[in-house]
Amino acid sequence: MKRITIIFLLFICNSAIAQERLNASVASLEITTLSTMVTNSGIGEWGYAALVEVDGKKILFDTGGRPNTVLENAEKLGIELSDVEDVFLSHNHWDHVGGLLSLRKELKKKNPDAFKTIHVGKGIFLERVDSDNKILAIKEELERDGVTFIIYDTHMELFPGVWTTGPVARIHDERNWSGKGRIKTKNGIIEDNIPEDQSIAISTSKGFVLLSGCGHAGIINTMEQIRSEISEDKIFMAIGGFHLLSAPNEHLAWTAEKLKEFGLIQINGAHCTGINSLYILRELLGLDRFNAVVGSVGDHFDLENGIKAGIIAR
Repeated sequence: MKRITIIFLLFICNSAIAQERLNASVASLEITTLSTMVTNSGIGEWGYAALVEVDGKKILFDTGGRPNTVLENAEKLGIELSDVEDVFLSHNHWDHVGGLLSLRKELKKKNPDAFKTIHVGKGIFLERVDSDNKILAIKEELERDGVTFIIYDTHMELFPGVWTTGPVARIHDERNWSGKGRIKTKNGIIEDNIPEDQSIAISTSKGFVLLSGCGHAGIINTMEQIRSEISEDKIFMAIGGFHLLSAPNEHLAWTAEKLKEFGLIQINGAHCTGINSLYILRELLGLDRFNAVVGSVGDHFDLENGIKAGIIAR
C-alpha cells in the first residue's frame, strides 16, 4: 500500500510540474528588428532578422539576407550579439539564412559558443529543384565548426514560456508561397510548400506573442497550431513577415476576422507582409498607427511599452 501511495504521489507531483511548465509565462520580453526592407538607421534589405531577449536569454530569429546586414545593424544600434548562442531559423530561404555563416565566423572570435545551436524545422534540408537551398549548402561547414542543428517535427518548448510551433499544419488554404518551387524526394518531385516553416510563440501575462519569418504556412494556420497544440490563450501581438504582400482584399478581410478571434490587438508587419496589406489590416482590425505599424530596422517591442516604431513608420 505504501509503495502504491508513493507512486501515486510521484504521479501527482510530476503532473503538477508538467502543468506548471505548460502554463509558464515569461517575465520580460524585448524584440528588436535587425533586418527588413524599411529602415530608420542602418541597412535595409529584402530579408528578416530579429533579436529576442527573454528573461535574460538571447535568441536570434533568422539572420537576414546579405552576409553583413545583421552585424552592421546591430553595431549601429549598439546591440551585442556575441553572447547569442541560440539561433532560430523559420525556413530555408536565402533572405532568412544569408547572414548565418558570417555571423558565426565573426562572433566566435569573442565567444566560441556564439551561434552554436541552431533550431530548425523538419524539411529545411530537403533538396530543392532548380533552386539552391542556402542552408543545406553551408550545413556541413557549420557542423565542422562545432555548430549543432536541432530539428523539430512538432511543437516544443525551447525555454520556459518560449515555444516553437514546429512545422505548421495547413488547415486553411492560405497558400503563402509562390507555387513555383519543387522538392526532390525519393518518390519523385513534389511541390515545395516550404514544409519546414515554423514560428516562435512566447507566453506572457498578456497572452501570446507570435514571431514569424515569412509565415509561408499562413498566419492563421500558425495561430491555429498555437491554440490547438500549445495553449488556448489569446495571441495579442504578431511581429515579423506574414507574406500578405500579394493577398487580395477578400483574403485580407478573412484574415482580419480570424485575427480578431485570436485576440490580436498589435501587429508589427515587416518584410513580406506588404505595406498596403498592413494598412488594410490596420483599418479592418480597427487599430491605430501606433498598434499596427510597418516594421523597420530598429523597431523595438517590449511587454511594458508595446511597439516602439521607427520614425518612418509612426
